Amino acid sequence: MDPSELRRNVEESVQRTAVIDIHTHLYPASFGGLCRWGIDELLTYHYLVAELFRSAPVSPPQFWALTKPQQADLIWETLFVRNTPLSEATAGVVTVMTMLGLDPSQVNLKEARLYFASLNLDQHVERVLDLAKVSELVMTNDPFHPQERNLWEQGASCPERFHRALRLDPLLNDWGSTQALIAAQGFETGKQLSPQRLSETRRFLDQWIALLRPVYLAASLPFDFTYPDDSPRTTLLHGVVFPTCLQHGLPFAMMIGVARGTNPDLGEAGDSLGYADTAAVERICRENPGVRFLVTMLSRENQHALCVAARKFSNLLPFGCWWFLNNPSIVAEVTAERLELLGASFIPQHSDARILEQLLYKWAHSRRTIARVLFDSYLRLLDQGYRVTRQQIDRDVARMFSGNFRSWMGRPESN
Repeated sequence: MDPSELRRNVEESVQRTAVIDIHTHLYPASFGGLCRWGIDELLTYHYLVAELFRSAPVSPPQFWALTKPQQADLIWETLFVRNTPLSEATAGVVTVMTMLGLDPSQVNLKEARLYFASLNLDQHVERVLDLAKVSELVMTNDPFHPQERNLWEQGASCPERFHRALRLDPLLNDWGSTQALIAAQGFETGKQLSPQRLSETRRFLDQWIALLRPVYLAASLPFDFTYPDDSPRTTLLHGVVFPTCLQHGLPFAMMIGVARGTNPDLGEAGDSLGYADTAAVERICRENPGVRFLVTMLSRENQHALCVAARKFSNLLPFGCWWFLNNPSIVAEVTAERLELLGASFIPQHSDARILEQLLYKWAHSRRTIARVLFDSYLRLLDQGYRVTRQQIDRDVARMFSGNFRSWMGRPESN
């Protein structure tokens, strides 16, 4: 196989292979307002809100006083008409519109709004998944969110392509407030964590695992997360979360590195990141060899240490380029680093999408970058005298796009 043929085979394989998106914040159409979609939602997502304030003479209070369509119009006028959409977030909207047959060079949103208003949402969800070549996805499901909790308690069901993940952020990051919510659901809890209250919290998780049937448990953790320490978080991880994962055979996903509320005036757009302690991940993996951990970290500076940790602990699976890492230059760097240290034994990307149509650009852009990095890796082998076949390429891509996750979940075969 010569280099030009190699490039063609790699690009075809990456573009054609379906992916399991292992971490999203998406919901099916049947979940009503929790399913966020359409041009106004895309444009008012916090990625673009943060950019707006760099280019428009509007204050946060003035912006938040606008209706959502007014906010979208202002962002469109500022970032797409008066400025060239060069950032990843704005270029992503351009990709979405182009993939849906809309003109991203329009001076207003009239055409886009008419298009989305004409759609059947159930059919649109399926079309977006098919266009993005996302065969299955994993939602983020919060038992402490009143609207979502009510849906599950009323017997909500999901399409087969939508898997559940039981999210534990309030439990681990704000026990003082969350224990009252658990108590309101009929469990004995309190601010002081006695053995009995730990047992009751495990029973609470057991109930939600039975209800949701999640594929993993998950939590987003701050950049200053340490383990062990004398906080309720460590007590809950050690006494509740890790034993529950072991009992039910469920992995635990840790997303580490957020700095919340760096600029509170910006709302969700005001969160930032910080360098985290990778040694805490190593201690957790060492002390819990029977639990499988999915880990992604938000700081670029943490990526090398996370790869090295994964070489030392076979119960650690790095995944994705999360949030501020989801830019082509950084995705390329991180993917190359992981290939060099871990071979194909990682998950290169997840979308973290909160708006349905974000799947289109996040996977289109990521596939393009991943293909480029894979080509460079295979070309190096070719130059060293190794014969690379299309069968090997397809095998490697399928492993990274779905096979590693299936194996980690204990589901080696497709549904």
